[in-house]
Amino acid sequence: MSTATPPRTARGTVPVGAVSPPDGNRLRPVTVRPEGWSWRLPTAWPLIAVFLLYPLWWVLGVSSFVFVIFAVPMVWQMRKRGPVRVPPGFGIWMVLLLWVFLSVLTLDLTAPNTLPPGGSGKYIGWGIRLANYLAMTVTMLYVYNLRDRELSQRRMVRLFGFMGVVVVLGGWIGSLFPDLKFVAPLRFVLPQSIAGHPYVISLMEIKFAQVQQVIEGEASSPRPSAPFTYTNSWGQNTAILLVWLIVGWIVLGKPLRRTAGVAIALAAIFPIVYSLNRGLWIGLGIAAAYVALRLALRGRMVVLGGLALAVGLIGVLIVATPLGRTFDERLQNGHSDDIRTTLSQGAVSAANHSPILGYGGNRALIGSNRSIAIGKSEDCKQCGNRELGSNGQVWALLVGQGWVGAICYNAFFVYCIWRYRRDHSAIGIAGTLVLILMLFFQFTYGAMEATLAYALITVALLARNDRIRRSLAPAPPEGTIAGLRARLEKTGDH
Repeated sequence: MSTATPPRTARGTVPVGAVSPPDGNRLRPVTVRPEGWSWRLPTAWPLIAVFLLYPLWWVLGVSSFVFVIFAVPMVWQMRKRGPVRVPPGFGIWMVLLLWVFLSVLTLDLTAPNTLPPGGSGKYIGWGIRLANYLAMTVTMLYVYNLRDRELSQRRMVRLFGFMGVVVVLGGWIGSLFPDLKFVAPLRFVLPQSIAGHPYVISLMEIKFAQVQQVIEGEASSPRPSAPFTYTNSWGQNTAILLVWLIVGWIVLGKPLRRTAGVAIALAAIFPIVYSLNRGLWIGLGIAAAYVALRLALRGRMVVLGGLALAVGLIGVLIVATPLGRTFDERLQNGHSDDIRTTLSQGAVSAANHSPILGYGGNRALIGSNRSIAIGKSEDCKQCGNRELGSNGQVWALLVGQGWVGAICYNAFFVYCIWRYRRDHSAIGIAGTLVLILMLFFQFTYGAMEATLAYALITVALLARNDRIRRSLAPAPPEGTIAGLRARLEKTGDH
């Protein structure tokens, strides 16, 4: 008797040359269905839904909470997968989360030169901030723990690129149709007790632009904001998302996608200038200078020359069109400089009075930037009870979590920039650039909701890239210090 294993064949067939069994025991044929469309959601569906459906969430009025909502299925997935790995430097971020939580103890304290906090609103605001911090942290861990076959680096970058297209399109609509607005459908199903709250009203009123008086001599200046609530949020996110769009669509894209990426990047010039957003303009200048420096250090002189040519052509395009006049007039009109200076000084003063835990959240300033006795009037429409912490992320941290919170926030991003400084890939350069922009923008813009999520996803991408790079590098000898360090780092990553 032979012990050889008979050849295996497809289900429902008989091996070639084998004797068919008797009729009573004959195998029933099995219908083999060809592979086709599957209704099964991809593993990374929560993240994909956040990005691809973000315009829908904005129209519905829930974009401010979309990461909080989808953090729930992300946590559920990670719970089923087993142990959760954390990226390097996560301990610093955990201290910040702890400080945001502990700052609830100081919510009833009054900061210098501010109105006493009253009502339950301060606790609601603290809860929203804590929920956002936790949701963004979950998103970072979720991306970091996904396998490459579940969500590749390239696909994540393309999701960023898709959002880049959305902000450019939103910028055009907001610039051309600044008065376009509507009430979110969700407003009509919410109970009146919730829908009538000022914060909810601001979320339910969907605007494509903020109309402000910025340039002297002009009654109003429409500034694009879609698909975000504020024009400053649009500016900050535009800078970050354009970086990833250029990487995913132009640098790593195929010819058709590369051509579309170039067209979208050029189309972004009009809303960028029309937004009158000086922080965005400076941020893009920092981005160009940083990329040029990285290319020069690597000896990529041809690519560096192409970058210089592109920047020069964009400059000529701006100067030779009516956009040049808008650009020049904005630089000559400070608009909010006095207000920002007053709020920044107030935030530092608040942090000095409560350096450890801060005051748990923003505080309403007594009076205005002109005087503690001057409120809003026809001569000063922007005077009166401005909020300390509303003019940038670092100032919000100083007021809310004191010097400890502000230091931990900055230390985490500085650590990540330093750790991944040797990653010379397109993702490595773009990722560290995004974190540098986050450190710059913190002085002028808040960074909660989508912006903070983009930054922490970037950290996850850099950590994944570093993990791949280290796995491909030849292992140092076991008995050396380098070998011990590599083994400790590998253990720490897991």
